[in-house]
Amino acid sequence: MRRFLVLGLCLLLPLFTLAPASALSLSGSHAWSRGELDLRAGPGGQYKSTGAIPAKVAIKVLRCVELWCLVDGPGAQGWAARQKVDFGRGPGYRHPDLTGGQMCFYEGTHYTGRSFCAGTGQVFTDLATWGWDNRIGSIAVKVNTSAAICRERDFRSYCERVHESQPVLSQHLQRQVSSIRLY
Repeated sequence: MRRFLVLGLCLLLPLFTLAPASALSLSGSHAWSRGELDLRAGPGGQYKSTGAIPAKVAIKVLRCVELWCLVDGPGAQGWAARQKVDFGRGPGYRHPDLTGGQMCFYEGTHYTGRSFCAGTGQVFTDLATWGWDNRIGSIAVKVNTSAAICRERDFRSYCERVHESQPVLSQHLQRQVSSIRLY
């Protein structure tokens, strides 16, 4: 009996050592690789290359800082340049990076309540500093553009790419937006 217990523990031990890596990937935001991702050991080109993820495949974004995102994809995990990460609905989903675009963000659903508008290239890493943390209920695209909207400040946690007006945000973002980057 004791031998079976020891054998069972020996078989289960490798599963526990793999659990943290698997659990980390489950918490990321769904995204796609725009092009081949050259993965780095840290957030910057000066860090050692750790592998690559092919273009146009599903990945998980674990977190982002400045111009880099920690991603997990088929067979590899590491830091990738943010401009090669797409928060759209699929690899063929087209929403070009435009210039001169404008979006307006509303406190209530169906474009009601307080609002503010922003243009292409504007970045709000922490909406709390603007008095808008966890307040956005709807988004109106006034002039063609797209934006990454995220639940946590500094584009951490769950993000979605928005390219058309949304009278009611998804359940994951409704009154939970903390950072925005307009493209």
